[in-house]
Amino acid sequence: MSQSLSKLYIHAIFHVKYNESFIRTEDEEELYRYIGGIIGLSKSIPIMINGTDNHIHVLCIMSKNIPLAKLLEDIKSNSSRWIKILDSHYRDFSWQGGYAGYSVSQSKVEVVKKYIENQKEHHKKQTFQEEYIQFLEENGVEYNLDFLWT
Repeated sequence: MSQSLSKLYIHAIFHVKYNESFIRTEDEEELYRYIGGIIGLSKSIPIMINGTDNHIHVLCIMSKNIPLAKLLEDIKSNSSRWIKILDSHYRDFSWQGGYAGYSVSQSKVEVVKKYIENQKEHHKKQTFQEEYIQFLEENGVEYNLDFLWT
C-alpha cells in the first residue's frame, strides 16, 4: 500500500483527582470546547465530549499518528493548566493519572454518542465508580480494586 489509512473510534474516560475540585456546570461547555481544540491539534476528530462535575467522556476519531496515551496526556495536562486560570475555584484542579480508553465499532458510534450526551441523566441512577467498573468488565479489562481509585 502506498498510504496509511485508518479510522479508529475511541471512547476515553477520565476523572478529577481526589474529588476535590469539581467542574462547575457553568464552565463545562467552555472546557469541552477547549478539549475539542486539543483533540483537533493532534489531528484527531472530536465527536462528543460531555461528563459530570467529576469526570469526562470523550468520543473521537484518533489520528493514526498519535498513541492513545499521548492524546490523553495532552488533553489532561493542557486542560488542567487551562482550567486553573479561570478562577480560584480551580486553583488545585488536576485530573487523576489514569484513564480508560476503549475502541468503538463504527456500528456503535451513535449509541456511544448518545450515552455520552446523557451523562447527567445516567448518573442520577449510577455512580461514576459503578459505571467505570461496568465498562472495565464489559470490555474484559483486568483490574485490581486496591489500586483502581488511588
